[in-house]
Amino acid sequence: MAKILIIGAGGVGNVVTRKCAGGWHGQAVLGRGSDPRCFDEIILASRTKSKCDAIAAALDRPITTAQVDADNVPQMVALIKKHTPDLVLNVALPYQDLPIMDACLETRTDYLDTANYEPIDEAKFEYSWQWAYHDRFKAAGIMALLGSGFDPGVTNVFCAYAQKHYFDEIHTIDIVDCNAGDHGHPFATNFNPEINIREITQKGKYWENGQWKEIDPMSVSMDIDFPEVGVRKGYLLYHEEEESLVKHITGLKRIRFWMTFGDAYINHLQVLQNVGMTSIEPGYKETAAQAVSYTTGVPAMIGAQMMLSGQWKKPGVHNIEQFNPDPFMAALNTHGLGWKIIEGKTLE
Repeated sequence: MAKILIIGAGGVGNVVTRKCAGGWHGQAVLGRGSDPRCFDEIILASRTKSKCDAIAAALDRPITTAQVDADNVPQMVALIKKHTPDLVLNVALPYQDLPIMDACLETRTDYLDTANYEPIDEAKFEYSWQWAYHDRFKAAGIMALLGSGFDPGVTNVFCAYAQKHYFDEIHTIDIVDCNAGDHGHPFATNFNPEINIREITQKGKYWENGQWKEIDPMSVSMDIDFPEVGVRKGYLLYHEEEESLVKHITGLKRIRFWMTFGDAYINHLQVLQNVGMTSIEPGYKETAAQAVSYTTGVPAMIGAQMMLSGQWKKPGVHNIEQFNPDPFMAALNTHGLGWKIIEGKTLE
């Protein structure tokens, strides 16, 4: 029996709320809904309360909705004190991680997110800002679970599972992210457009032999044969889980992250860059919405279950691969993100 406060009513907030509530209108999404005993009470808050109300109206069980500016620490503190949740689940924008963590620290409330912090005025993301909270969270007796989405999140748990059950040491990791879908549009991002474009237009980076190596954006690619999908061109990018896995995987000598993009996507992106529409310098407009996939919301709900059930419980700020991967892996199969192990060749 627990109370959860979800911050953010975009694409991920929609999925994680419905999964925490156990499905909607008598249905579950790509698998069973959550155990309702784990989420006895749900509060959903966003800058735009009408979005929360629309999600609530689709559910079979009542939830509480609220309005909050997640950038505003006093507002967040007041909301947490009003509802006294056992856990704050942050699926707002990455810029808002630190204000929400500050509010959790002030109210001594556990915290979970799906993406690491990045400053609003710079295309740069890293865990150092959030890791700096570790001692304060530990002293307060509360826990922060970072990166409980898909990548980061499920990918980290896969690595921890492989390290626990299959290897004494892991020397190389290649995380490969492929979307085989076709939305029928000439150009559309799979999640928040600003975050997506910032991610792929910044310098690429990978870790090898004890040091980070930087490359020009989208300058290194490789044809990768994906199970069930086939061959797709993957581009070497920097992604946040690399930073934490370097710390927590034994014997690691190299880690890289690859993501696939179609030719039409790349061509449209180049045009946008050429006319200056990917720059964040001229101005910034808050859309207060994000459209990310189902695969982020489900792991966020599972991470919350792990914390609230006590299976993952340790004061301080932790990445997801630092905990026992087995219950999380089992829950993935239960909640519609089935997985299997395929032995194949190493990427060169």
